[in-house]
Amino acid sequence: MSIYTVENLYKSFGDKELFDHISFSIGERERIGLIGINGTGKSTLLKVLAGEEGVEEGKITHSNQLHIEYLPQQPELEESLTTLEQIYYGDSLIMKVMREYEQALHKLQLEPENIQLQERLLKIQAKMDECEAWEANTVAKTVLTRLGITDFTKKVSHLSGGQKKRVAIAKALIQPADILILDEPTNHLDNETIEWLEGYLAQYKGSLIMVTHDRYFLNRVTNKIYELDQGHLYTYEGNYEMFLQKKAEREALAEQSESKRQNLLRRELAWLQRGAKARTTKQKARIQRVEELKDQKGLTQKGDIDFAIGSTRLGKKVIEVKDISKTYGDHTLFHHLNYLIVPGERLGIIGPNGTGKSTLLNILAGRIEPSAGEVEVGETVKIAYYTQDDEELDGNLRVIDYIKEGAEVVRTVDNQIITAEQMLERFLFPRAMQWTYIRRLSGGERRRLYLLRVLMEEPNVLFLDEPTNDLDTQTLSVLEDYLDQFPGVVLTVSHDRYFLDRVVDHLLVFEGNSSISRYQGSYSEYMEERKIEKEVELQERKTMAKKTIDQKKKKESRKKLSYKDQQDWNNIEDKITELELKIEQIESDIVAAGSDFGKIQELMNEQKKKEEELEQAMERWTELSLLIEEIEGYK
Repeated sequence: MSIYTVENLYKSFGDKELFDHISFSIGERERIGLIGINGTGKSTLLKVLAGEEGVEEGKITHSNQLHIEYLPQQPELEESLTTLEQIYYGDSLIMKVMREYEQALHKLQLEPENIQLQERLLKIQAKMDECEAWEANTVAKTVLTRLGITDFTKKVSHLSGGQKKRVAIAKALIQPADILILDEPTNHLDNETIEWLEGYLAQYKGSLIMVTHDRYFLNRVTNKIYELDQGHLYTYEGNYEMFLQKKAEREALAEQSESKRQNLLRRELAWLQRGAKARTTKQKARIQRVEELKDQKGLTQKGDIDFAIGSTRLGKKVIEVKDISKTYGDHTLFHHLNYLIVPGERLGIIGPNGTGKSTLLNILAGRIEPSAGEVEVGETVKIAYYTQDDEELDGNLRVIDYIKEGAEVVRTVDNQIITAEQMLERFLFPRAMQWTYIRRLSGGERRRLYLLRVLMEEPNVLFLDEPTNDLDTQTLSVLEDYLDQFPGVVLTVSHDRYFLDRVVDHLLVFEGNSSISRYQGSYSEYMEERKIEKEVELQERKTMAKKTIDQKKKKESRKKLSYKDQQDWNNIEDKITELELKIEQIESDIVAAGSDFGKIQELMNEQKKKEEELEQAMERWTELSLLIEEIEGYK
């Protein structure tokens, strides 16, 4: 059943048509992924659906009671409000009651002996019962916990950029909504949180439409894909995998139609050029037909990379890392690192933020010096470096001029010449767009242009620092195809699971506390192995705990827990949750600390201490769980 209908939507930006009279509908519990290259208007369409922007033509129909919740790509929060006030916002009864409950609970925790506060909490708990808000409160707490939000009283103005994004996500997920609109929800989230979000959205009661470059996320969450392409909207039933199959079929049919059009046009032109005699009306009809065939739009060149760029010769010696360390004050990012990069290397560098991944790339590129050790670079090495920092592009330059500043032509490995215009076409800049001023490009289009400029340098060693941020799925596919045929070395720092699986075959894993490990295999293989290791470790803990219990058991079986065990059991889960949240908060604080390495060292010491406490609490929980199972068995 349709709950939201769009008819003949038209919107333009300058001389560019974003939506050329598109129509579609959103049904109950639909999971829609909106895709298209940067600059096609995906975010604009989401804003229109959310009522944030208007259109020039078209009609949108939905019931007056329909509630839409919208998470923009760059959330705007009220700096003066607390986290709690931001999250439990809104005028719905359930939100008001939950807001009152959390405020009353917080005040009572500060003054536990205050009788008036105790009575107020009891009254609000009765309200929670009346409006059946406990389930919503449980869901809200789960969302907040998984997103690492623990301090409800903290002002938004004191949060880091990543923390603000998480608060905005929590706010969007908690609100009761018929349609949830998400614009790049996975940006700046770690992989474990993304996997949790996948599971959460799979159970979401309302409908969902989102834009994301995370293709695993798209594949696992969606059941319908909308593709926005040159003002037109194409609908595909199924997830991202089904979209790829059906799009290939659509393009094959379009190619057949284009081939027929071209053949018919050639025949008609040949007939006219022969000057064949015919009645005037027939001659006019043929001329008109030729004009109509000419006016029909042909296929747009797609970004297929069918050649390998990068013909600069690379010798046997690439880069050798000899016992390097990097410290800032008392904080050590890594120490005594040795590594040999060889021709053909495809290396992924992964790990939490703030552990030194980008710093290592900068050391290898010669941009900063190691604190100890040395880096030897081969004489034939030519490095191109795509950074995650925004490259300042001259807005007064045209697209083609910016690329030609780097190189007017490049050569393939078999010595064919590829022009700047051809490379732009392959990176989704058609000829007409190549004369556009850079200032008129979207943020994503500028990143794509900067990426191409880096590749035009014909490197034989390519450094990519978070290349998937701000790039659309089609551009990522083009880049991955390019890298498949790239004959040189690729080193990439990335959190994108799909990209890592496509591009690299082994990993350097930054584990924090200056520790780096190596893994031979893909990213998914690494994560699967880690999962198995954790399961084995948990089983070993259970086995050891059971042995400990067996050793302590008396000849006569215990019928109930001791007073101390019961008290521990009553509090252990809260203690574990509190420690987990504290560790997540410390990780966020490390990111927010920026270049304050003294603060980072202090936080990392605290993190290590809390992780040891969590380890002990988990062991105690396992021991008590087995003990309770034993007692229940005797009963």
